[in-house]
Amino acid sequence: MAQNPPVGGRARRRPQARTWRALSLLTAGVLAAAGVVALAGTAQAAGALGDAAAAKGRYFGAAVAANHLGEAAYASTLDAQFGSVTPENEMKWDAVESSRNSFSFSAADRIVSHAQSKGMTVRGHTLVWHSQLPGWVSPLAATDLRSAMNNHITQVMTHYKGKIHSWDVVNEAFQDGGSGARRSSPFQDKLGNGFIEEAFRTARTVDADAKLCYNDYNTDGQNAKSNAVYEMVKDFKQRGVPIDCVGFQSHFNSNSPVPSDFQANLQRFADLGVDVQITELDIEGSGSAQAANYTKVVNACLAVTRCTGITVWGVTDKYSWRSGGTPLLFDGDYNKKPAYDAVLAALGGSGGGGDDGGEGGDGACTATYTRTSTWNGGYNGQVTVKAGGSGITGWAVPVTVASPQKVSAVWNGTPTTAGDVMTVRHSWNGTLAAGASTTFGFTVQTNGGTSAPVVGACTAS
Repeated sequence: MAQNPPVGGRARRRPQARTWRALSLLTAGVLAAAGVVALAGTAQAAGALGDAAAAKGRYFGAAVAANHLGEAAYASTLDAQFGSVTPENEMKWDAVESSRNSFSFSAADRIVSHAQSKGMTVRGHTLVWHSQLPGWVSPLAATDLRSAMNNHITQVMTHYKGKIHSWDVVNEAFQDGGSGARRSSPFQDKLGNGFIEEAFRTARTVDADAKLCYNDYNTDGQNAKSNAVYEMVKDFKQRGVPIDCVGFQSHFNSNSPVPSDFQANLQRFADLGVDVQITELDIEGSGSAQAANYTKVVNACLAVTRCTGITVWGVTDKYSWRSGGTPLLFDGDYNKKPAYDAVLAALGGSGGGGDDGGEGGDGACTATYTRTSTWNGGYNGQVTVKAGGSGITGWAVPVTVASPQKVSAVWNGTPTTAGDVMTVRHSWNGTLAAGASTTFGFTVQTNGGTSAPVVGACTAS
């Protein structure tokens, strides 16, 4: 990803099982006084993008910046919604090897550690790219450059061996336009066309298990650039060059819309025997039009068996490299946009509304929060779940409790946790007639925190 837009208007600085944590318990005396039942067991949270995608055999991830992980809303949204992360810039050459053979992984390690602690998978981005190179790389002569490239791949992949699901081994090696030619870069100009193959072969010697991907933009439909990439991948597969996947960045706007042949293009690559991944998705716009375009992309991936996952390039519009175009699923205040609801629906989930606390609902049921009691160091909260115009046989409600607060017990519901988000499902009280209601409650240890919990949308079944 470039820091400044190149000609063509594209630039940026830049997977499913989760590990669930049991909630801590209050002392027996406090539990008895509160009249609560201790939590039992953990499972996947319902309603999140990552979980809905996992049910379809895919991952749904987001690009992550290490310096935003300290923001509670950023981290809680990431943890609640996504099953995969891609470091935006922290694994690029200038970030990890600014001086030759002197490696610094601290920022990238922070992202990987966070992901692992939440049971998320990680995409590695990126090993060989013409942009964001430290100044010492470009002046190298061919022999020295080859050595530096292979050493960089080896050192970075060795550091993260066993922790990365897929690597973008080579990024953006082809020109825009109608030529289908390779892009001028230190690697192309000094090492020739063979540098891509060499990078992949080196990567495979380091990690036999990680998926090795080629990643590029403006290849989403069939055109001269995607045709050139296709021919390269076809050649690699025929000759046994170790390529496992192709990444389609999928940055869309009104001047570069979702191509009509997007699905067909993904399929033709998959037919070569590689996985396809949507690696950097963002779609400028708003409202129903943006939502419809996101639906097209998700449906295309679901229709291609070897489309293994989708990554959106960021969590919130306010930190997007295209923030003026509001291209992501959450707005600057972390409210879910219509595009979020469209993606979740396309993945087979259900939901709706924003994460702004108080009441949430999707038309089938609603969830309303009240605080029922308070004491020094804690409080009890209650959520009323009400069926809509027809009866339901089950419900689930996400509740976000901001750190350092901790939920210590729940009653009249079965909780599961993902980060700061607790999803409570019905226990004995799932069946509600039209307009009928039930309640569940929980105890929170405040630990000095003052924020009210945020109750998300009720999902009925």
